[in-house]
Amino acid sequence: MKDEIVKARHRILDDSSDDKLHEECGVFGLWAPPEADDEADEVYRGLLALQHRGQESAGITVGEGGGLRTEKGMGLISQVFSAGDLEEMSGHLGIGHVRYSTAGSSNIANAQPLERHGKLGDIAVAHNGTLVNADVLRSLLEDGGVLFRTEADSEVLLAMIARKAAKGLENAVTEAMSAVKGSYALVMLVGDKLIGARDPHGIRPMVLGKKDNRWYLASESCAIKSVGAETVRDVAPGEVILIDENGPRSIEQDLANDRATCVFEYIYFARPDSRIDGISVMESRLAMGRELAREWNVEADLVCGVPDSGVPAALGFARESGVPYGIGFIKNHYVGRTFIHPDQVMRERAVSVKLTVLIEEVKGKRVILIDDSIVRGTTSRRLVTLMRDAGAKEVLFGVVSPPITYPCYFGIDTPIAEDLIAHAKDVDAIKEILGADWLAYLSLEGLKKALEREKGFCLGCLTGTYPIPPHKLRNGTERAETQGESDECK
Repeated sequence: MKDEIVKARHRILDDSSDDKLHEECGVFGLWAPPEADDEADEVYRGLLALQHRGQESAGITVGEGGGLRTEKGMGLISQVFSAGDLEEMSGHLGIGHVRYSTAGSSNIANAQPLERHGKLGDIAVAHNGTLVNADVLRSLLEDGGVLFRTEADSEVLLAMIARKAAKGLENAVTEAMSAVKGSYALVMLVGDKLIGARDPHGIRPMVLGKKDNRWYLASESCAIKSVGAETVRDVAPGEVILIDENGPRSIEQDLANDRATCVFEYIYFARPDSRIDGISVMESRLAMGRELAREWNVEADLVCGVPDSGVPAALGFARESGVPYGIGFIKNHYVGRTFIHPDQVMRERAVSVKLTVLIEEVKGKRVILIDDSIVRGTTSRRLVTLMRDAGAKEVLFGVVSPPITYPCYFGIDTPIAEDLIAHAKDVDAIKEILGADWLAYLSLEGLKKALEREKGFCLGCLTGTYPIPPHKLRNGTERAETQGESDECK
């Protein structure tokens, strides 16, 4: 066991990747009356509020009179667009996208929105999620003579809609939705209409908003608030919404299944000021901290959160446990999200630039660190080391999600099961690898209590049980040997 721990610790220190789960994208859509002229600016502001969902590329498409104009580029939304760019983009419809790639390589060709021309006219789509049968569908479409310009599975969806054009817009969209499997929250521009759709399990979030006579669709409610609008409701699982001059209309189809929203939207992905399916993200994180404190009766001098998503949980832990809350880490928000450096010394220096410890706050104290999750263990190990170097007497590590033991194939960038530190190791072994004095995870029951619901979540990465079981997937990349087989989603 000792040799295994040393080897595992060595692998962790040599891992240059950012040790967090990554959400794939954020989408935003707007329908305004024809006389409106600031759509691109509103889409831009909506995307700014969703920047946490993807920092790799950004794009905006505006439409008017059936014509579309798309501008996109690599980098943050503020790097891709200038005020002059937005002024030149006119139209009363708009959709936007921020991307972190899990399907398709990182290049401008795969940046969204994507456009396609067909019998329905010009169509643009922005998509968040992963279509797990995209490879099969792409192959069938290519056999039928369809040419693809990108690796993005979103283009497969566009091609399917274009292929069904003879059946009319609504039938083309609904038939395409019924053919794809996986997770998606997407917005489309077709003619003078804005269309939104959410996958049948509601794995990826989407909300409908309104301001005066304008309508909005977005991945999170924080984006609706950022443009001064109000959230009307969540888009239901399996729902397709069509918005035109008559307002929003739900297109009837029989796709909906039991709701299975990704639980990591609440644990980590979403912004704290968002609400998803009626649950406040901020309140859920506070509650996770409270539940961990109830399960983990431990004495300490200080509790602090790992910025940013660990901070609300740490506050909830402090309030419940009575351990004083303090600020242990200062985060440099002007440093990029990931570091890729050629050797360990450079990587350690990079982490020190991104997060620094307030020595006066932690020196000589028994410190509880609260984080949202542990994936490979890379970051957690470095955080413990930083605390010890700052003079902490003991470092106790608390995690407000249960152990991540299985991969996700619905749009979250996770390593294979064997690379997840909790897949084949117990808590004691993980504690030794991280170098912590104590390690505690929130239980699955505690997580459900914090969310105040027993059902309605995808817990696949925690339990190996998925909304769509692996044996029903046909994309050729199944890992059924490491995943559950049940249709049940608790």
